[in-house]
Amino acid sequence: MMGNLIEFVFLGFLWLTARACSQSQQPLDPQVPCFFIFGDSLVDNGNNNGMLTLARANYMPYGIDFPQGATGRFTNGRTYVDILAQLLGFPNYIPPYSRTRGPELLRGANYASGAAGIQDETGNNLGDHTSMNQQVVNFGRTVRQMSRYFRGDYNALSSYLSKCIFYSGMGSNDYLNNYFMPDFYSTASDYTPKAYADLLLQNYSRQLTELYNLGARKVVVTAIGQIGCIPYELARYNGNGSRCNEDINKAILLFNSGLRKLVDRFNKGQLTGAKFVYLDSYQSTKELVQNAPSYGFEVVDKGCCGVGRNNGQITCLPLQEACDDRSKYLFWDAFHPTEVANIILARKSYTSKSQSYAYPINIQQLAML
Repeated sequence: MMGNLIEFVFLGFLWLTARACSQSQQPLDPQVPCFFIFGDSLVDNGNNNGMLTLARANYMPYGIDFPQGATGRFTNGRTYVDILAQLLGFPNYIPPYSRTRGPELLRGANYASGAAGIQDETGNNLGDHTSMNQQVVNFGRTVRQMSRYFRGDYNALSSYLSKCIFYSGMGSNDYLNNYFMPDFYSTASDYTPKAYADLLLQNYSRQLTELYNLGARKVVVTAIGQIGCIPYELARYNGNGSRCNEDINKAILLFNSGLRKLVDRFNKGQLTGAKFVYLDSYQSTKELVQNAPSYGFEVVDKGCCGVGRNNGQITCLPLQEACDDRSKYLFWDAFHPTEVANIILARKSYTSKSQSYAYPINIQQLAML
């Protein structure tokens, strides 16, 4: 009898211990109910895979450090928004819109498309893509699909969407694959750098306002990084004392300063109830280069995978041999950061107290609003 009692108590102890362990290992709920992503190849996670385009990354060695391999992410591992989704507590990465339907949409979707820009024609030199205008249209379709799960109660749906995080990273291709590609586009002769920045900002303002009209309230927008310093531009640039192409950097700074002012206007009542956060990708990427050794970077001017000068004349080719130690490289290919760089940038924008990274608040604070 005593033996049975001891066995019973012991089994009960094991059950309680196992239950406590399983509960402690269960993931916490995400800080926000959903996460919607708009952008270009910096955050595309597979939307371009089925398109007729040169802007695709669904082949090795892309994804060499990603558990699922080559998924269409334009880097060796996780993208910036993959890491941000993890920081926000999502148990899974936000899936590409091209493969997301039904109740999955309630957790969010990624609409980003390699080569996409604010302007519809941007990136046409590379083939098909989903421009920002079309990404907004796709989100409108998502809202209509989501309304079914709220039984047509648009107040409940609006309340739900108002708690979600929206990320938009646009503009890089409007310079890389438009303005600074005079053989294919006439924009550089049609517009001064200031006039072109104004045109982009006018159209981007309309696109972001449309997202607001569809329910976006917590919105993260990112400036354009130092694209005058990426391997692609360094491969084409014969500098006069400067390491980078400063003509490109000066042009994008006009856009960036205008975008920050646009965020101020949105936050100061132009879009009632909205809270926008501006990420200064120009300053954060510049800081990564300036303080490269402290982050473990040994190579900041060449791609880990690519062809020609700076591994930037042609981007990473199928089955090409990549560098052995990706952690020492800032750039994965001619255009895109390595996973390590994405981790640093995501963590800084999520928790940074410095407004030179996230303005006027960081992403963690935005999620808590």
